Amino acid sequence: MSRIGVHDGPEYAKGKEKGAIHMVSAFATANELVLGQIKINDKSNEITAIPELLDLLEIRGCLITIDAMGCQREIAKKIVDKGADYLLAVKGNQGKLHEAFENHFSIEKVNQWKGDTFRTEEKSHGRMESRLHIVSDIFDEFVNLSFDWKGMKTLGIILSARMEDGVFNTDDISVRYYISSAELTAEEFAHAAREHWAIENKLHWKMDVAMREDDCRIRRGNAAEMLTGFRHMAVNMLNNTKTFKAGLKRKQKKAAMSTQYLSEVLAGCGVS
Repeated sequence: MSRIGVHDGPEYAKGKEKGAIHMVSAFATANELVLGQIKINDKSNEITAIPELLDLLEIRGCLITIDAMGCQREIAKKIVDKGADYLLAVKGNQGKLHEAFENHFSIEKVNQWKGDTFRTEEKSHGRMESRLHIVSDIFDEFVNLSFDWKGMKTLGIILSARMEDGVFNTDDISVRYYISSAELTAEEFAHAAREHWAIENKLHWKMDVAMREDDCRIRRGNAAEMLTGFRHMAVNMLNNTKTFKAGLKRKQKKAAMSTQYLSEVLAGCGVS
């Protein structure tokens, strides 16, 4: 199942009487490919922009992951109506749903879960983080809530704890909640939830560091939005070229200095 993450983010810094524009992007995590983007209108927000972006995409058979700002009934319905599945993070903006999770999935209950679980461990900067992933079918009050959330079949919970010097920090335990219309195993849920954040280092970081997007001060008309589209196209083309294994910045320099490599980049997109 292909996974598409939907994220929002500012695209240029503030200027005279003008704040940053905000874009919502769809990113295919498996292919590291930007599928589409849409600008959020000044008098609108992500909640109205995400359905507009979904209308532009062919998502049948995909798993759409969105963080809590996109956990909305109409967004869930649109995804299912288009033949896809959703995995949505649940926070306090959906009060009844979040309360049901807190009532039924305390830390103690999650730690003693007898159903499907999957544990991962990740070491970074001298610290070990352990994540316990559990999935459950809907039950009790979730059955009533499922009438509001089209296709809801799976509840997902992630319990995260950090370990320093061989000891888990009990004061730094976090619990995250998810709903999905897909029938996911705990391992599938773990990979999907983790891959959702690939957009941070596989797209946003590249846009900010390699493309230096935050340093751009072009604001006139729709120029900022258009340039973001060009940058996304450049990232897609360079990610797609595998003949030179390097970071995006080095690939940019090589394309600028080598017509042969530039031809390879363009040929990979069928435009050379």
